[in-house]
Amino acid sequence: MTGAARGRDSLGARASGRANHFNLLRFVAAFSVLVSHAFPIALGPDAVQPLERLLAGKTLGAVAVIVFFAISGYFIAQSYDRSRSAGVFLSARGLRLFPGLIVMLCLTVFVGAALTTLLSTGYWPGALDYLLRGATLFAMTYDLPGVFATNPYGGAVNGSLWTLRYEVACYLTVLAAGMLRLPGRVVSVLAVVGLAVFSVSGAERIVGSGALVALAGLALPFWIGSALYFWRDRVPHSLVLLALLALVAGMVRGTPLRDAALAAALAYGAIWAGFARAKPLLSFNRIGDFSYGIYIYAFPVQQVAAQFGAQAPALNMLVAAPVVLLLAALSWHLIEEPALRLKPRGRAPRRAGVA
Repeated sequence: MTGAARGRDSLGARASGRANHFNLLRFVAAFSVLVSHAFPIALGPDAVQPLERLLAGKTLGAVAVIVFFAISGYFIAQSYDRSRSAGVFLSARGLRLFPGLIVMLCLTVFVGAALTTLLSTGYWPGALDYLLRGATLFAMTYDLPGVFATNPYGGAVNGSLWTLRYEVACYLTVLAAGMLRLPGRVVSVLAVVGLAVFSVSGAERIVGSGALVALAGLALPFWIGSALYFWRDRVPHSLVLLALLALVAGMVRGTPLRDAALAAALAYGAIWAGFARAKPLLSFNRIGDFSYGIYIYAFPVQQVAAQFGAQAPALNMLVAAPVVLLLAALSWHLIEEPALRLKPRGRAPRRAGVA
């Protein structure tokens, strides 16, 4: 980076230190998913969720997931850039994702056993299948036999987990680009353009509404985040640019451009906010990163609350939130943070490829 580039107020200049607000942003995004899910969990799958009318079908939870994937794209690109090898990168990602997930799945299975009347007639084979599929993210199932069957949002034990396999798929695209030594700036732009064209063109009508469409929808903010990392020294940290992107997203609401414009605005907005200068907010980093725990525990806790009568959205949030925060704190301090200490350390030399 040249001296002139360092002097500009770019994302790269803001990212040069360790002070940022991404723990807070992820916390807010995870809690937003809890708020969004309170409506269908309490009222049933047809309940109208926050922001759904304003954003022509996009819910608060969907917005939060876009923010998650954008932040993930930025930092996964950085993680690969700083990894000594593909193995180091994969072990770091696995240690972040799977220990907390597996513990949560085990707890869910045992709590589910206490809640079902089918314990002696087939619960455990179904529970083992649920556990293995969830722990490997392969052909995941979302029901445990007899658990939450009579709830307003009947059957689903943890409807938040569907995004995790797409998160891993996005990790693997960064890994593949790096192993092929593709230039990060080039491949990120090509990925963003290709995914945006897919979104705008209505290609999902051809391929259907399955996993490929879901992956493309989440990969777009992920790769925008990655592009912001690779181009961080050229992209300004600008409130004007953020306002312009938000204006464009508002103007194209309800058109085929909606998803691409919203992803761009939210992705840039998330990275902009993460590197904003707001020193009082930095104290939030002292408590740790509870966002993953909130995300993976909220749905089953909210379903338990609904089963025991919390079937109004506000009441469901009020009952579930303290329990979710406690579980998230325990998950971070007892599972996730200790697992992260096992990550291989050391920064790699700059590569000719994706780095």
